Amino acid sequence: MRILHLHSSDNSRAAGGVLVMNRLHDELKRHGLESRILCGVKTTSADDVRQIGRPARLESVLRQATSRMGLNDIHAISAFSVLNDTEYLAADVLHIHGPHPNFFSYLALPTLTRRKPTIFTLHDMWALTGHCAISYDCERWRTGCGRCPYPDANPPVRRDATAIDWRLKRWAYSRSSFYVAAPSRWLAERARQSILNRFPVHYLPHGIDTSVYEPLDPEVCRRLLALPAGKKVLMFAAVRLNQRSKGGDLLIKALQLLPASLRREMVLLLLGEQSQEIARSTDIPVVSLGYIGNDRIKALAYAAADVYVSPTRAEAFGLTLLESMACGTPMVTFNVGGVTETVRPGETGYLARPEDAQDLCDGIVALLSDNDGRQRAGVRCREIAVAEYSLETHVQRYIDLYHQSLSA
Repeated sequence: MRILHLHSSDNSRAAGGVLVMNRLHDELKRHGLESRILCGVKTTSADDVRQIGRPARLESVLRQATSRMGLNDIHAISAFSVLNDTEYLAADVLHIHGPHPNFFSYLALPTLTRRKPTIFTLHDMWALTGHCAISYDCERWRTGCGRCPYPDANPPVRRDATAIDWRLKRWAYSRSSFYVAAPSRWLAERARQSILNRFPVHYLPHGIDTSVYEPLDPEVCRRLLALPAGKKVLMFAAVRLNQRSKGGDLLIKALQLLPASLRREMVLLLLGEQSQEIARSTDIPVVSLGYIGNDRIKALAYAAADVYVSPTRAEAFGLTLLESMACGTPMVTFNVGGVTETVRPGETGYLARPEDAQDLCDGIVALLSDNDGRQRAGVRCREIAVAEYSLETHVQRYIDLYHQSLSA
């Protein structure tokens, strides 16, 4: 079986969805399947990854016009050229991961998906909405968008044409044929309530390599990462730590609310770019490792931490939470999106009220102050990661869906 993955990039620094795709791609090859990637921007030298050929000048002109209208993506007419691409022609199954931002026209979906069995994995809410990947508290995607309260949400629009964009997506979907895969029950349920409700929606949670992300000796990990001895370690990770949706500003507020006695015995471990604002805004010692792409080094960091905090404002799943859980590190986050499926109060961590920095602070204090409770939560984290989120199970679920799409 030959699988062709379609994404805007093969660069894991771009988004968590790329990391999920790359992990699935590698595991499929280990299972004996032929897996290849076709992307908008190629950043690696891998032989099984190719970049889509595109008329850059023409698409640039079209983008200038469509972006002024408030419409993203439809200028990317190179999506239609995929029909004649050798990778597409040779594939048995097309697996669409990230058709945004601005590299793939969703108007090509009808032709592409009716010629090949297709899986469309949702990594965010973009496919449901009139422009945004994160709708926050807005529910207008259910009824047609328009009067968008968050035009600056990623990917932003220059003017509010969200009602038109939503209707164009609905038109494209009405002529398409594919299976929808969602990593969380939360996102699967929203897909069933949206313009995607004409398609079969499958809950396929992300997986994690539990032989790489595993509990390790915290003291050894701290020495390897040059963390101060005798401190409690609080960790936060994101590709870009200052991204609004990741909630770095809420973490700053929560840190400032911590008791002075606890701040004195803590160190904050940061993974990701743009850590300067957080470091400047707290008197807690900060160790920033920058962006880390190596899974084994990331596992060292999670295992070195006493508590992992994710101050996210919106999350379809929360990949860093799964990585932390596999390493046996309990978590504190806000009760938003799909994170409630991994962060289970009283078992694996603490769920704070959305946007409530004081409650986030209370969760950090509760876990850092209770050594026995934190240890029990860490054990439970590992048990759930192995039982429910192994990479082997994740890959087999997709292989089964590939076979189902082919037989249909």
